[in-house]
Amino acid sequence: MSEKLDDLKEMVLTGDREDKVTILAQELINEGAKVERILDEALIAAMDEAGRRFQEKEYFVPELIIAARAMDRALKVLKPLLEKSGAKSRGCLVLGTVRGDQHDIGKNLVAMMFKGAGFDVVDLGHDVNPDRFVEATREHKPDVIGMSALLTTTMVNMEEVIKHLKDAGLRKDLLVIVGGAPLNQKFADTIGADLYAATAPAAVASVRERLHDLRRGD
Repeated sequence: MSEKLDDLKEMVLTGDREDKVTILAQELINEGAKVERILDEALIAAMDEAGRRFQEKEYFVPELIIAARAMDRALKVLKPLLEKSGAKSRGCLVLGTVRGDQHDIGKNLVAMMFKGAGFDVVDLGHDVNPDRFVEATREHKPDVIGMSALLTTTMVNMEEVIKHLKDAGLRKDLLVIVGGAPLNQKFADTIGADLYAATAPAAVASVRERLHDLRRGD
């Protein structure tokens, strides 16, 4: 079984184009592998390694997207069993590209990376109004709100989302992470975001670290 888990991890890393990941994931389930083990030892491990390779410039965005798509296909096989088993997720992320911005490639990659890291992801799409972020926060009670923008003219709308969350009394126990090409740490600090990440792997790493610190502090 360990060998098949390693094979699944490698298939995700190399971006299996023949959809063998779904067949192998189902074989592991049929052989009695616990869904949490498949997630931890194959899918999460693969995306962690893909993120490391990206940070070390061994992988670039196309390789990262291909790996994330392979992971997503395997995850669809596991999802019904994860829900049935009541397995605890690593956290919940509500994610969207802010109002006025139609770009979502980077946001979609972030969503897939977080799914691969064991998070529940609520993707609101692009051109998302501040009120929609508030509604989704009330509905899903996420640990994290993620906002993306690719334009200097729309990145300013991130601050409005944070203001709406504050006005609704939802900001206190919520991590807010922002990202996108025109952003930087200084901008994130200025608008009152908790975290800034330049890449999808960096976003996952920084959120996991912060949540771990917060939960340990509790």
